[in-house]
Amino acid sequence: MASLESERGGAVEESLRAGELRSMGGGSMSSTPFADSYLQQCHEIIETVAAQSSQIAEAADWFSRTILAGRMVHVFGSGHSRIMVEEMWPRYGSFPGFNPIVELSLTFHNLVVGANGQRQAMFLENVSGLADRILRNFRLSGDDTALIISSSGCNVVPVEMAEGFRAAGVRVVGVVSRRHAEASVSRHPAGKRLDQVADLVLDTGAPLGDAMVTVPGLETRVAPGSTVGGCLLINALKAETAARLVAAGQPPKVLTAGAVIGAERATELFESAYDEHARRLARLYEDAGLP
Repeated sequence: MASLESERGGAVEESLRAGELRSMGGGSMSSTPFADSYLQQCHEIIETVAAQSSQIAEAADWFSRTILAGRMVHVFGSGHSRIMVEEMWPRYGSFPGFNPIVELSLTFHNLVVGANGQRQAMFLENVSGLADRILRNFRLSGDDTALIISSSGCNVVPVEMAEGFRAAGVRVVGVVSRRHAEASVSRHPAGKRLDQVADLVLDTGAPLGDAMVTVPGLETRVAPGSTVGGCLLINALKAETAARLVAAGQPPKVLTAGAVIGAERATELFESAYDEHARRLARLYEDAGLP
């Protein structure tokens, strides 16, 4: 009997929740007003990215010149900006020439709390001097370029990474949400933001606070958009850079699925691409630390 009452109670609660959602969504349960809101705003993000074609082209010019010179484009992001670093390289549809700098202390917070938790990562990305320790590992060159991603552009480590690259003569492309950055307070000791220190800035189009969907009865918005805009920018840059390498007579080794080109050719591309990455990376370690 108790079990039956419990089931009835649960059904009543579910019915009430369904009615509540119908009233908020203005339609039947089969409608998706909140998903539609998110997707509509993603269309607006696409338009924001598309409006930056000249900036994307300029960044691709820089990146292709770096790769043709035998050097690497350094890609860095802390926190969830790591997603964009790994979107650039290595994955299907990507190619050597990019150095993904992913510090686990700033990005590995899957456990959320406890050892290696989110609190520590959020603390460390605002520790001044950590960027110098990261860059100390590499022998940088003026032929290099850098791509730094930070939605707010206000955390210390991404800003100091940009400053460190520029001090070494490396041009920096910054990826931020302009609306979020311009409304935020920098934690940098001098109050600088990434969009203020980068040589070229690309905008993800994400709103202030990143989350995009308002649900009645929920205090704050839900469902972020910076990753959508960030990945659009990353792959637009990748495509434009690849086109420039082909035009220069040095087509990149693109990681491609065996289902597309056959297992043997796919394996050959993977091995040769990884070997090329190793050779390029070795140049970054040559003479590291020497004046």
